[in-house]
Amino acid sequence: MAQTAWNTLRTYADLTKPRLLPMVLFTGLPVLGMAPLGWPSPGFAVLTLLGIALAAASANTLNAYIERDSDALMERTRTRPLPAGRISPRAALGFGLALGLLSTGLLYVIAGAPAAGLGVASILFYVFVYTIWLKPRSAWNAVIGGAAGAAAPLIADAAVNGSVGPAGLLLFGIVFFWQPPHVWAIALYRKQDYEAAGIPMLPSVIGDEKTRWRVLAYTLGLIPVTLAPVALGLLGPVYGAVAVGANLWFTLSAVRLLRERTDEAARNTFRVSLAFLFSLFLAMNLELLFS
Repeated sequence: MAQTAWNTLRTYADLTKPRLLPMVLFTGLPVLGMAPLGWPSPGFAVLTLLGIALAAASANTLNAYIERDSDALMERTRTRPLPAGRISPRAALGFGLALGLLSTGLLYVIAGAPAAGLGVASILFYVFVYTIWLKPRSAWNAVIGGAAGAAAPLIADAAVNGSVGPAGLLLFGIVFFWQPPHVWAIALYRKQDYEAAGIPMLPSVIGDEKTRWRVLAYTLGLIPVTLAPVALGLLGPVYGAVAVGANLWFTLSAVRLLRERTDEAARNTFRVSLAFLFSLFLAMNLELLFS
């Protein structure tokens, strides 16, 4: 009985793509520390971040529901709960909608209508604009769809300030411009997987070489975006030093990707992209917590 209950809980948790949720929280947290009056109360911060996490979990679950057939065609996704038959589509849909309602209610009560509205908008954008419209039709899905994955700073800013200001917009911009090279690196070494599912990713549409050049271009474009919080006085030298080093590392990985033209180089760029974003937001959080 206990094992069955645990397996059921794990199945529902897997629907939310739990490995993505810590990064959502990590990118929303610094905005709370950039508020004009400093950090809000711990209770407010925790509940706001919980509301943001529930919104992301709802979007991920609804995405899994919609993409269950294409997920069954891809090697890296065929073991997910829906294509593997561990849960019914109806149960997954109900769970995703319930998470969305819970997120909206929590954000509204704790942080107000602007934060709750942005939470709803992030779910709707991810489900309808990205999953249903863009992803199966356009190779530029990673660019426009990146807005959904970057919503946490906007929601956090609205929660703590009542509206979205420079802090939320700048951190949104970092995640937004980071996502294309991150996704394109995956698409390079998983090209056959995406083709099997009929998803038009950039390497299949414009070719591997042009995709590698775009990875480098977006990586270079991240440099001024990631340094802008220092230029505007929102963050200081600790974050600035980490940002310079992380940008150099990410750029070198993109150059290696161009020179070596291998799946292993693409995997390395993917891994470096994750470490890059983690390093930036870890530096932000540490500087804001201990300054």
